[in-house]
Amino acid sequence: MRLQSKKTLKIRDKILGGTVPLICLPLVATDQAALLEQAQEVCSFDPDVIEWRVDKLEAVLDTDAVLAALGALRETIGNIPLIFTCRVIHEGGFQEIAAEDRLRLNKAIITSGQADLIDTEMSNSEAMVAEMKAACQKAGCPLILSYHNFDETPDEAFIVDRLVTAGKLGADVAKTAVMPKTYKDVLTLLSATYTARTERLDIPIITMAMGEEGGITRIAGGLFGSDLTFALGKASSAPGQIPIADLRKAWTALPFS
Repeated sequence: MRLQSKKTLKIRDKILGGTVPLICLPLVATDQAALLEQAQEVCSFDPDVIEWRVDKLEAVLDTDAVLAALGALRETIGNIPLIFTCRVIHEGGFQEIAAEDRLRLNKAIITSGQADLIDTEMSNSEAMVAEMKAACQKAGCPLILSYHNFDETPDEAFIVDRLVTAGKLGADVAKTAVMPKTYKDVLTLLSATYTARTERLDIPIITMAMGEEGGITRIAGGLFGSDLTFALGKASSAPGQIPIADLRKAWTALPFS
């Protein structure tokens, strides 16, 4: 029996934080045509959730173009829940996008009502996080507050603090991704997930260790309390993502499968 979230989040017909962790497939495309082509192929894998990493889009600064692409994407993916993410470059983003441009774009997407969750980083200014939270609350769109470290795995106390801080800042979902250098680092991430889930947080959480060493966290992280994992469909958005078919096969041996 996996560790479930005390508070669950209903996203269309999916439950985040429920008896089974969700599988999310990313979309990383430079233009609308490639985005929709990827989306069609990703839908064939029947993921629980899709994430659009809009920071890969060449026209990301053109809000009207992004909204048009989002509308076409929504038609393509139907009722599959969609995470909209414009990732900052120092936490794994594909290009440099000024904070004011990211805020403007995110608020337009939130207002459109066509994205089901918005992911932004805790490293943004408090004012930006607060403004995005207010927009999400007004629109009824859940907010993921995230922390990514592509260089190392901080100690357990730091990871737990990041997750707890996300909750304090008003996140509906707290997310942390770290880069392990050893398998002990992987254990640190899993232990922090367990501690956050059992002792510190009631909201859904998403955690993972990246890279080859961290692959086990994408398979078994749900047993320790992580409520969603990212897999590989058409394209990868972070190192260490496992093909969705392999992930599902591994899950048949786990208690939540």
